[in-house]
Amino acid sequence: MEILKVSSRSNPNSVAGAMAGVVRQSGAVEVQVVGAGALNQAVKAVAIARGYLTPSNVDLICIPTFADIEIDGESRTAIRLSVEDRTHRTPSDGADTAVKDGKAATDGQSASSDGASSTDGSRQAAHATI
Repeated sequence: MEILKVSSRSNPNSVAGAMAGVVRQSGAVEVQVVGAGALNQAVKAVAIARGYLTPSNVDLICIPTFADIEIDGESRTAIRLSVEDRTHRTPSDGADTAVKDGKAATDGQSASSDGASSTDGSRQAAHATI
């Protein structure tokens, strides 16, 4: 899947156009950001892209996850937004998510009140692999 990298200086209209093009072609795109400013621009772009795609009966959804990345030899935590056409999702894409006390759990995981969501009870970050 194509990954679009967005910075705090990215133009949301340009990012939205790129998102819309990739979604029209393949049904989904990933957007990777590091930092609050970049996330702000990416979320604005998702909202704009929804407007671009609505006349084509494409209903975009956005699924955020964490990803460990390396920038200039330094480990960083990025946020990846999986932006997809809702009509292209299958139950194995995470549609079978249960929510308990505001926390999601899938595939045999239980959502605990301390935020841990792994089967062994350890705290882990979710990684985007699509």
